[in-house]
Amino acid sequence: MSGAQPGRSRSPYPSTGVYIVAGILLAAIGVLSTWLQHGTSDRSPEPRTELTAHNPPAGLPAALTTGQHLRWSRCTSPSAARTGYDCATMRAPLDYRKPEGRTIDVALIRRRATGPNARRIGSLVLNFGGPGISGVSALPGFMNQYEALLDRYDLVSFDPRGVGATLPVRCGKTAHDTGFDSVAACATRSGAVLPYVGTSFTARDLELMRYLLGDERLHYFGVSYGTALGAVYAHLYPSHVGRLVLEASVDPTEDLDEQQISQVKAVQAAFDRFATHCAARIHDCPTGDGPEDAARRMARLADRLKKKPAPAGGGRTLDAVGLAHAVSEQLDRGTDGWGRLADALTALIDRNDARPLSSGADATGAADPAATPRDHNRGAQIAITCADSSLRPGVDRLARDEARVRAASPVFGAAWSIGVYLCYDWPFHGEHRTRPVGADGAAPVLVVGGRGDPTTPYSGARHMAGALGDGVGVLLTAQEEGHGTYPQNRCVVEKVDRYLRTGRTPAPGTVCRGSMS
Repeated sequence: MSGAQPGRSRSPYPSTGVYIVAGILLAAIGVLSTWLQHGTSDRSPEPRTELTAHNPPAGLPAALTTGQHLRWSRCTSPSAARTGYDCATMRAPLDYRKPEGRTIDVALIRRRATGPNARRIGSLVLNFGGPGISGVSALPGFMNQYEALLDRYDLVSFDPRGVGATLPVRCGKTAHDTGFDSVAACATRSGAVLPYVGTSFTARDLELMRYLLGDERLHYFGVSYGTALGAVYAHLYPSHVGRLVLEASVDPTEDLDEQQISQVKAVQAAFDRFATHCAARIHDCPTGDGPEDAARRMARLADRLKKKPAPAGGGRTLDAVGLAHAVSEQLDRGTDGWGRLADALTALIDRNDARPLSSGADATGAADPAATPRDHNRGAQIAITCADSSLRPGVDRLARDEARVRAASPVFGAAWSIGVYLCYDWPFHGEHRTRPVGADGAAPVLVVGGRGDPTTPYSGARHMAGALGDGVGVLLTAQEEGHGTYPQNRCVVEKVDRYLRTGRTPAPGTVCRGSMS
């Protein structure tokens, strides 16, 4: 469940005007004139004060806590991070059950706060979704969405276990391939690390990271899968919860099979709303006169692509599974993606040109599923999912589950049904059927959900807020299409940013109007 959303960026905030009484202004002219005469060249910037925490994680050797210091230096990669960013590595136990044993390096990236020391709250750790997304690569690309918070926070991200430079999982055709070839390839190339890439291990990395960043409590912003990571952290360390935002939340009450059903229903509902809009507003709508006609047309198109995939440029092709995932990717963009989706479907249906549609497909539905971008490790996505989920269904159960998913959506069911086979022959046990996230005693956690989210259905946000516990989970609802609502929805931005700056949550039952209003 990727939370990475290309394209929709935050609109700049207007500056707040400052009104000065005329008499005070006149009295200050002499002082201001003197200051201008001296100039600012000899006024050095305020020296940065590094924060220090005094509550190291329990049970870890001193060499990893009080004896370890993050050594920040200029980033060498990605290229977008070479200016304005710092990078560091953090040593953490491979296995927290054996904290004195082997260690791993966790890759971190930071954009330092721009505000004065006295106003700096600490670090805000960001996870952009996945699993399988590199935070080191993603932070520069998403910085424009969070830069308004730089006045109060260092913005920090990292490569979670299995991803990027942190204990990378390899399941592809070659030792350096970040795609997924087979379970056998995972076992052969990464068998030694697969038991240690689950979300609970990464949550423990977050606790060590919090301390080394100098924060007494963790301040965190997680999107999509990142909400699972934040909630598991809150469950493990409720007394160390600072200001946590869980945006586009997964459902902690559903197991992997139930999530497949909920998600395919949500993406079908989003497609139906697109088809209704298309029929009413777009000339020569490629999906016809409404949802039923759209389902028939998409079925014919999928059958055509099964027989002969369409050229997608660069020697690639788009098949029926790729079609479903590419359409879903556009739906993730909300109403901003609807016009592009209509144009892309027209090009594919009328001219057999898959380039406009496949260029927006995510790694699971790209024209070549093995050609995964370097900052998205498809093998790690599967490894982390299977490390978390204890479901290992037998063959009979698999057939029933596949039929259920297919029946749940006429457009996306066939493609999504492949997911029921994700972990059935995984070589290691998973931790839980559903993730425990209860965090009694924690500070309030802000959970944000969009009613039209096609990837993490709104019900997941409601269930997450409840599962965190009374007085802990606070739900903010947005009447918004698309996967994620921050920073697309101005009301959500205002509520979330105020919470991160002040700790004050919105009133219970708060609803932000948006594209569905």
